[in-house]
Amino acid sequence: MPAVSATPALVCRGLVKRYGEVVAVSGLDLEVRRGECFGLLGPNGAGKTTTVEILEGLTRPDGGEVEVLGERWVGDGIALRARLGIQLQETRFPDKLRVSEVIALFRSFYPRGLDPDEALRQVSLQEKSRAFVRALSGGQKQRLSLACALAGDPEVLFLDEPSTGLDPASRREIWGIVEDLKARGRTILLTTHYMEEAARLCDRVAIVDRGRILSQGTPAALVASLGAEHVVELEVEGELVEEELRGLPGVEAARLSQGTLRLTVRDVARVLPPLLALCAARGVEPRRLATHHASLEDVFMALAGRRLEGAEVS
Repeated sequence: MPAVSATPALVCRGLVKRYGEVVAVSGLDLEVRRGECFGLLGPNGAGKTTTVEILEGLTRPDGGEVEVLGERWVGDGIALRARLGIQLQETRFPDKLRVSEVIALFRSFYPRGLDPDEALRQVSLQEKSRAFVRALSGGQKQRLSLACALAGDPEVLFLDEPSTGLDPASRREIWGIVEDLKARGRTILLTTHYMEEAARLCDRVAIVDRGRILSQGTPAALVASLGAEHVVELEVEGELVEEELRGLPGVEAARLSQGTLRLTVRDVARVLPPLLALCAARGVEPRRLATHHASLEDVFMALAGRRLEGAEVS
């Protein structure tokens, strides 16, 4: 992680946002340090985008306090907006504009910033400068959107689900660009529901669900909080008791839900023989057995009791 200033780039305290009877954000506290890539990780509908829109000054909160680069959103906020770069979940550009025209237009919105050619270079899109938007692939359009967010040479960059809907190759191109921005000390707030994306890009992560932060820390520390390195998943037909499962040698935690058993363990080889012996003794038939290294998705499941939607990355 690069050296960071003691003054946070982003702070919110007791943040609340309601839409009628729906509470999208419920008393959320967050602090993002300067020079770090901070991730909001959670399923669709967790309140990530609403939180980011409040920090960006696009949405007014119903409660709580927000500071961005030491300032609050008052008046039109034009001076503060000039210091931020924003990539929305989806950006639509006119099909008949050329890439160079789009980036020049966005650069004109800022009092200072990058040369348009430099912004395209930073996202490896300079060779498409003369191409029409309609000729770009999905991944190239997403890179153009990121170039527009970089046009003002922002102090803080907001990336809302930057790789959603992209094929694996395009997704990894976006990751490479973000890693390059991190290496230059850029402050980034990123929302995602891809666990691999959060683990790879973020210095710290906050796991969000139903408008609240369940836990936060470095990806490694969050995974370590499970107390073990591996997860055993077993689909069974029959009845098992969680207390018996927790008593098996090497098992740190156990959860049984809808016929699927999940054990957090230190040593898979040590756990499997007594687990299968217990199944045989109780007349329970194993249907499918899988093991994997513990991940941020497992942290989410331990905290929220359900799977993180769309977490798998092919």
